[in-house]
Amino acid sequence: MDLLKDLEWRGIIYQQTDEENLKTILDTEKISLYCGIDPTADSMHIGHLLPFLTLRRFQQHGHRPIVLVGGATGLIGDPSGKSEERKLQTLEAVEHNVRGIQKQLQSIFDFEGENGAAMVNNYDWIGSIDMVTFLRDYGKHIGINYMLAKDTISSRLDTGISFTEFTYTILQAMDFNHLYQNFGCRVQIGGSDQWGNITTGLELIRKMNGEGAKAFGLTIPLVTKADGTKFGKTEGGSVWLDGEKTTPYEFYQFWLNTADADVVKYLKFFTFLPHEEIEALERAVESEPHLRQAQKTLAEEMTRLIHGEEALQQAIKISAALFSGHVKDLSADEIKVGFKDVPSFERTSNDDVALVELLVEAKISPSKRQAREDIQNGAISINGEKNTDVEYIITENDRIEGQFTLIRRGKKKYTLIK
Repeated sequence: MDLLKDLEWRGIIYQQTDEENLKTILDTEKISLYCGIDPTADSMHIGHLLPFLTLRRFQQHGHRPIVLVGGATGLIGDPSGKSEERKLQTLEAVEHNVRGIQKQLQSIFDFEGENGAAMVNNYDWIGSIDMVTFLRDYGKHIGINYMLAKDTISSRLDTGISFTEFTYTILQAMDFNHLYQNFGCRVQIGGSDQWGNITTGLELIRKMNGEGAKAFGLTIPLVTKADGTKFGKTEGGSVWLDGEKTTPYEFYQFWLNTADADVVKYLKFFTFLPHEEIEALERAVESEPHLRQAQKTLAEEMTRLIHGEEALQQAIKISAALFSGHVKDLSADEIKVGFKDVPSFERTSNDDVALVELLVEAKISPSKRQAREDIQNGAISINGEKNTDVEYIITENDRIEGQFTLIRRGKKKYTLIK
């Protein structure tokens, strides 16, 4: 299918600067285009994904993606969407963040072949520019009234904006112009909040390269949830791409728990599944919602893309064990991941201990009497297996790989004994 029609079917296009001419160029040429991110942390979160996945769709159609990590603009701070000044980072912190983000982007794009992706850092061309050069060669092309008309700037005039953040839009315009001149870059892709910065880049390209310069901007809609809550957030915070910050199991579970009202939209936005398969999953949501086939497919596709097949299979294994209660099937490492957020209790001794005493010691049951009742009533499970023996002794055999004993009281109250 035609690339732009595919993007429209998926609901990915929010704004375009020149739809007709962009379509003509995409139909007749293979172009370079870019998307950028500022390294405000050493990992991206899933709120960053959609523009880059859109860039990857262009690569799949033969175009060349340029992936920009803003080592220079990350030192400044984009005023977009902010009501106050961003806390400035040190150069060392930004360089650390750049390395982390570049590693993640390498898993999304193909860097080999004729249209292999290019990875760039705008500190390489902005970092060495002196103030006089900045003012003479770039500042003179962008009028104050033009900048004040930008929503990202005008919205900050009442609360205050520093000259530092005021100039951000020019720096991003310099990126687009540099890539236009040195990489033949014709299109910038960004989130809807980047429209003002993208159009400033087009203005600078026109001023510095003549009226015949042809460049385009395309923005992606803000990802929302049907219930009005913020996409990409959980009770624990952001869903990160870094497996140390958000484990692959947690990542998998985030997508698996997508609401029926959102899952088809997310399949269109985030996966590379063909239309026919997504439409079949949409019908399954309507006819067999209890099977949650669309959610399972979404979780598998996204976890495989970001963390790989091995991490996906581990996430599926942990999920299945927790659902069935067969936690003995899990390794100690998988126990750590699957029960990362459950209450834990660390014993100071490796000696054998009576189950009744351990239940009280770990505050699973409030008293020995209650502990005996819980055991007799079948409310206590050890490593997924129900235990009704009030004289039972916890021994080495009850420790998974010698490290953990998992005790459940009732249906859902787990405690991890270390």
